[in-house]
Amino acid sequence: MKRSFSPSNISTSTSSNSASASASTTLRRHLHNSSSSQQLHNGDFQIVENDLSDPKPWEFNRNIKSYGSSRDTFNQNNYLDKLDSPINSGSSDLPLYSHSHSYDDMETRQRKVNNNNGIGSGEKEISLADSYDEKVELLDDQGKWEKGHGAGPGIGGKRGLPPRQRIGGWRGIMVEHEELIWTGIYTLLSMITRYWRIGAANYVVWDEAHFGKFGTHYINRDFYFDVHPPLGKMLVGLAGLLSGYGGGFEFKSGVEYPADVPYTSMRVILASFGVALVPLAWWTAGEMGWSRWTRHWVTICVLCDIGWLCISRFILLDSMLLFFTFTTTLGLVKFHNQRHDAFGDDWWIWLVFTGWSIGCVCSVKWVGMFITALVGLYTIEDLWDKFGDLSMPIRTYIQHWIARIACLMVLPFIVYASCFKLHFMVLNRSGPGDAQMSSLFQAHLKGNDFAESPLEIAYGSKLTLKNYGYGGGLLHSHVQTFPVGSQQQQVTCYHYKDDNNNWIVTPVWNDDPVDPDGPIRYLQAGDTIRLLHAATGRNLHSHPIAAPVTKENWEIAGYGNETIGDENDLWVVEVVDDTSRGTFKPGTENRIHALTTRMRFRHQQLNCYLRAANAVLPQWGFKQVEVSCIKENNKKDKHTYWNVESHWNERLPPGNAKLYKSPFWRDFVHLNVAMWTSNNALVPDPDKEDILASKPFDWPFLHLGLRMCGWGDNQIKFYLLGTPIIWYFSTISLGLALLLFGYYLARNQRQYKDWKSNEQWEQWLYVGKIAFGGWALHFFPFLIMGRVTYLHHYLPTLYFAVLMAGHVLEHLFFGGNRRTTFKKSIWFGVWAGSVIFSFWWFKDLALGIHGPVNDHWGWLWRLSWNVSYYFFVRERE
Repeated sequence: MKRSFSPSNISTSTSSNSASASASTTLRRHLHNSSSSQQLHNGDFQIVENDLSDPKPWEFNRNIKSYGSSRDTFNQNNYLDKLDSPINSGSSDLPLYSHSHSYDDMETRQRKVNNNNGIGSGEKEISLADSYDEKVELLDDQGKWEKGHGAGPGIGGKRGLPPRQRIGGWRGIMVEHEELIWTGIYTLLSMITRYWRIGAANYVVWDEAHFGKFGTHYINRDFYFDVHPPLGKMLVGLAGLLSGYGGGFEFKSGVEYPADVPYTSMRVILASFGVALVPLAWWTAGEMGWSRWTRHWVTICVLCDIGWLCISRFILLDSMLLFFTFTTTLGLVKFHNQRHDAFGDDWWIWLVFTGWSIGCVCSVKWVGMFITALVGLYTIEDLWDKFGDLSMPIRTYIQHWIARIACLMVLPFIVYASCFKLHFMVLNRSGPGDAQMSSLFQAHLKGNDFAESPLEIAYGSKLTLKNYGYGGGLLHSHVQTFPVGSQQQQVTCYHYKDDNNNWIVTPVWNDDPVDPDGPIRYLQAGDTIRLLHAATGRNLHSHPIAAPVTKENWEIAGYGNETIGDENDLWVVEVVDDTSRGTFKPGTENRIHALTTRMRFRHQQLNCYLRAANAVLPQWGFKQVEVSCIKENNKKDKHTYWNVESHWNERLPPGNAKLYKSPFWRDFVHLNVAMWTSNNALVPDPDKEDILASKPFDWPFLHLGLRMCGWGDNQIKFYLLGTPIIWYFSTISLGLALLLFGYYLARNQRQYKDWKSNEQWEQWLYVGKIAFGGWALHFFPFLIMGRVTYLHHYLPTLYFAVLMAGHVLEHLFFGGNRRTTFKKSIWFGVWAGSVIFSFWWFKDLALGIHGPVNDHWGWLWRLSWNVSYYFFVRERE
């Protein structure tokens, strides 16, 4: 059966349907209601019987350009490139579908039709449904493929090939499941590199001495203190528990592991976080909308960087920090790609995932606050753009705010606080970190005798005084004297238990001494006393001499002895409150209680108050906290609050543990402030040379590496360095990206149109902001930090530099249709080959250097690298 009709009928039909029906209606009409196809022959349309029941795209020598659920037309090339050749480069640009075009645009496209049969050459507008060559599968009413047809590459949401376009054989499996196949391949390669010879070094390497010991504390349940949040260290303890570690090793640096310590298993478990970095990079690069070439190159960089490789192979926190940094970045870009399906299932999943990742990365190290800032800036910009969308109802806009506050602020805080709650629950025994916490908290630790100490303080009692300020320590003194000021005995605050923390409550000079057989005299609010240092016999003393660090305050020192002293040794006890009894009432007998009574000590002569803030003494003061006498009477200054912690008096009965309660939120805040204070105290010592330390500007171009162990000829050695090609080019790409940005801004100002659409320009800017913003937020804070820094601090920053390098390569080499597939493959071989070659050349720095280091040549690319003995010879010269 044959029928004929004119092209005008087709055009009329298409036009009318575009006004009244969706693209899917037109497709159904022409693909299913008609059982014939078009042929161009001598200028006439002839209809020939043809079977359209099972269209197969490979029959027409066309590659699938893209498939996925993104609504952005500028991401249509994001995964599978079309076959780049001069023949079909102009005729294979039809994607399977596109969301960002209107339905009219979906129904009608501009096509170049070469008419060699008398019709002529030129552009002709024809309906999608009338394009026999494309045999496009049916769309649903939303212009999307039916969901739920299996995983496949693309960006955002549920994705997969429609069932009637699947390809048979191994090629079909590769196309449809390429995402999963490459994920498996890269995961396997990552496991090989991370696990290879991981147990060869049978001794404690670098910071395993710290974090292995912290894992031991979790297994023994001993309370400890560290400057980092607890999640990473709890995972170290969990790795030890799963490995069968009993908690009996001290993890001293350089010491060989005994047979009963499963250090290899612990390293393998923690290295699994490093293994996951590679597939996470693969997925993230896909969500950026890049071509397969760029995705592979970025993933190979993460696989082959020896810095990431080396840091992942030991019992350290960095592999977990990097893992959660990568997951947060993945969650952010995944959520961005769901922005056109607000409040949909996938939108909520990735928003919650991002918030959870933020909570985890901040619970490993506070460096996670930098990626949190990136998410925050993205959210602010996103909400600002929505504020300018006049078509969005105000209720919907408020819902966007609520969703982000709940998922990106409340949820991360819940995760962070929950880690501390679990930390407190597990560590329920007295340990080396007790002194960093409040006295009430310590009273509930097993093995601590605070709760059994006498409740009421009496004259003659020996005690320790705990500063109530966040991060406060114990009032301390030692025989060393001040090298400045009065040059009397030093009085400081110390955060660890020591006999030099003990003081004796003594009457004033004119009162009778304490009679051990006489009636007990209790210490009360308003009493004037002396505090005698138990170890040295000096009196707590102040005088009008400036404190060594806080010059506006008076100095606190140790002076005299039990029989020699003056009026400057006298202190008045002023009670603030009691956590058990509340506020004291004037005129009543208000005895001072251990642990619960908060009080201030006012100097009787100078009317200044005993204070220990966070000022740190120089090296001559052993980096301990300065104690001074502040002139200002600020009753809310908690650094002037003190409480009795340990208390010894044989004449008094023991206390009652039920009276001591320590709220979780008070302990939570107290520990975080103590962590902050101790972290800020990690400053370089000007009197010592640290050959391991480096400065931030040393990192981008690898000025200096880091020796992670001893350098003896008979031991396996590890040198923390990056793969030079990756570090050098990623740093250069940051500058290239800024130049490209300025170049396009200048051309835009001159009315040049370098982008096909504004959406493409916005996408290019978005990826650049994620990459450069992440790098800047991770790098620049280290420039203003006073603490000592090392090369491994740059490892999270490096990830965003690598993303920027991928962004630049995509723009200059792998994106678009300017180069054929063959040329792209050549360029990919050059870029990927240079990375792999550089990795192979330096791999032993991460996998372990065997034998004398000078037997290995070719590693001294920069003379500043102290990887060989030549470095030290040159330094001495």
